[in-house]
Amino acid sequence: MMNDKIHIIAIPKIEERRGNLSVIENDTVPFDIKRVYYLYDVPAGAERGGHAHKSLRQFLVALSGSFEVVLKDGKKEQIVTLNKPYEGLLINAGVWRELQNFSSGSVCLVIASEVYIEEDYIRDFDEFITYSTDK
Repeated sequence: MMNDKIHIIAIPKIEERRGNLSVIENDTVPFDIKRVYYLYDVPAGAERGGHAHKSLRQFLVALSGSFEVVLKDGKKEQIVTLNKPYEGLLINAGVWRELQNFSSGSVCLVIASEVYIEEDYIRDFDEFITYSTDK
């Protein structure tokens, strides 16, 4: 389905009896890291996201717990469940995303290719459909 727009990427994991360690560096994600933030304490039934980006790329990781990412490209929809701290979801520009079904205690790490720029967001789904069909 949206294979050119989204990818699951393995995060290097160092396992030992004292606990595991994973490292995200610029060779893990295919862009320079400009912004890092995380979502947590998301109430039951709440959703996050609900937008697309014109140029920004994101890498999402479930550091703890699980959640679903609903992805739409204007024609198709795909749902990806993130629940492993050693895997991340790369979302390229031009994909609508909604995050839902957060488990209790879940933490979503977001690594972004750009700093926050409001003009890069498409927050209305109908506008996104128009934008994606013009591409």
